[in-house]
This record gives sequence, structure tokens and C-alpha cells, in this order.
Amino acid sequence: MSEELEQNYVEILGEDGGILKCEIYDIIDFEEKTYALLLPIEENEDNDENEVIVMEYIEENDDGYFKNIEDEAEFQKVCEYIESLDDEEEE
Repeated sequence: MSEELEQNYVEILGEDGGILKCEIYDIIDFEEKTYALLLPIEENEDNDENEVIVMEYIEENDDGYFKNIEDEAEFQKVCEYIESLDDEEEE
């Protein structure tokens, strides 16, 4: 695992083009790919929404980076898998 993941915090490019600092909540493997669940760290802690950002994690030559999931069907399958993990934990 790369040093970036060991730090537990990363910065990604947000939808508005700004830098968004996130905590790495979890890393999962699904269908031969690796995905990261990221929790944005809000400067304003008044926001109670627990938004989770799901991105593909790619590691090449000891460097790792996050990539948006462009395929809507792939994104839905990953989200359903994550939800099934949550359901298993509740049981």
C-alpha cells in the first residue's frame, strides 16, 4: 500500500474545481479493482451530512492515485456492493 494511503488523508479535486481534503474511510476490492471510500473533512463542522465519495484507487510504480468512476453502471454496482457490506455488519 502506498504511503499516501497510510497517511489516511488525501486531497482531491472537488466538483467546483477546488481542493477537497478527505479522510480515507475504507479501501475495498471489488471485481478485480480497488475502490476508496472518502469522507470530506469540512472546514465548517456544522454540516451533519455524512457524504461519502467513492473513487477508484489505482496504484502504479509505488504511486497511487484516485480516479472518478465514469461508468454509471460500474458506479451503481460498487455502491450496491458497499451497501451489502453495511447490511452484513448490521446483522
